[in-house]
Amino acid sequence: MATRNTIQKQLVIDAVRALNNHPTVAEIYACIVEKYPGISKATVYRNVGLLVENGVLVRLAASGEADRFDCILDAHYHFRCKVCGTIADMPMPYQPQLDETAANAYGYNVDSHDIVFSGLCPACRTVSNCRQGK
Repeated sequence: MATRNTIQKQLVIDAVRALNNHPTVAEIYACIVEKYPGISKATVYRNVGLLVENGVLVRLAASGEADRFDCILDAHYHFRCKVCGTIADMPMPYQPQLDETAANAYGYNVDSHDIVFSGLCPACRTVSNCRQGK
């Protein structure tokens, strides 16, 4: 069943694109409510869910943290800073052969994979170096 495109869905998509930081639903809501104070949290949450179901947004789940959302649908990798929590796209090619390697090695039917690199983002690395006198 096709769903219709609503103003609320477009507001969510526009907010995710404008924030450009893999925002949480709370961040998406905060962005939208600035210009549209009449919108409810429930409306934003519901529309984020529908956009994920319809393949317009991608949910990035992280253990113990709020889910984040991405509007880039092509397979790609991410980086999460261990200090500030920033999530960024990694500008490197997706490695589809890893699916076949894992499938052949372990007998699973693998159709995709997600990799999140972790460490320090450039800003946190600079602060860390300054604290260490480097």
